[in-house]
Amino acid sequence: MQDRISGILSIAAKAGKVVSGGFSVENAIKRKKAELVIVAEDSAENKKKHYKNMCEYRKIPVFIYGEKQSLGKVIGKDETSGAAVVDKGFADRLISVLKEAAD
Repeated sequence: MQDRISGILSIAAKAGKVVSGGFSVENAIKRKKAELVIVAEDSAENKKKHYKNMCEYRKIPVFIYGEKQSLGKVIGKDETSGAAVVDKGFADRLISVLKEAAD
């Protein structure tokens, strides 16, 4: 399951449909360009709460998944606490796989 999530996220990142880094993710959320936000499990609690609150207010799905280093590696960065998927197709596919993994 983890491989499927990583694979989809990696392809989305290569297609330029993923933004990462605090400022970029917040910007995508505020401008309602984010279709899905993924926050690393080992992020600071206030960071997770901040992203969760921003997303809930704008009705954007948010998932807590993976660690900063593995999340960053999947999207081609060193390490990141959060990533926003800005493409509806990739986001819908990731949401269904993430929900499946949560069950």
